[in-house]
Amino acid sequence: MGDAGVSAMKSSLLENHTEKHFRAGEVVRDVIIGVSDGLTVPFALAAGLSGASVSSSVILTAGLAEVAAGAISMGLGGYLAAKSEADHYMRELKREEEEIINVPDTEAAEIAEILSEYGLEPHEYGPVVKGLRKNPKAWLEFMMKFELGLEKPQPGRALTSAFTIALSYIVGGLVPLIPYMFISTAQEAVLTSVAVTLVALLIFGYAKGYFTGNKPFGSALQTALVGAMASAAAYGIAKAVQP
Repeated sequence: MGDAGVSAMKSSLLENHTEKHFRAGEVVRDVIIGVSDGLTVPFALAAGLSGASVSSSVILTAGLAEVAAGAISMGLGGYLAAKSEADHYMRELKREEEEIINVPDTEAAEIAEILSEYGLEPHEYGPVVKGLRKNPKAWLEFMMKFELGLEKPQPGRALTSAFTIALSYIVGGLVPLIPYMFISTAQEAVLTSVAVTLVALLIFGYAKGYFTGNKPFGSALQTALVGAMASAAAYGIAKAVQP
């Protein structure tokens, strides 16, 4: 079969095959970071203040302030992390590009070494090395991915990460505070808050496990347990230190 026949067969096979891999990993990671912290931190704060016997209005005010501050802090952290990753990628890209220009034989030898680690023999990876040397752009991408293990960041990734984490934190943080908006007595509101938040943690943990490929029910129980332990610790400390 000629090259044209192989190419046609490849195109036909790819058109009839649908991959079911989940490709929104970075967005899901940001949502998980934002919601998990948003559900846990304000929940623990509200429970702790309830243990200190303050009014629901005070808890709500403190909780909303914490959600606002937390969203800004988490969003900024996400932005800086994504920006650092992008800057690191560009620095390594420039360095690798210079090496391909200045020491091409050494870089070609590195290609051969990488492919040999996958069990390919010299007569098998030789044509691949020659092909990449003829295509500097593909050569550079190959070295970035397989030598350095770096993936090219998506454009605007830093801002997207910041917005996603901040918004997720707000959504998660409002859940344990909702009962304090409608129940004036903190001791009654905290019980409703615990119930609502634990249900939210279970649902979120299940969804997290489902989208990340882990056991959904195990993830749900683990997430709820962490949130319950955090709130119980905060409540207990507040009770212990109050006069």
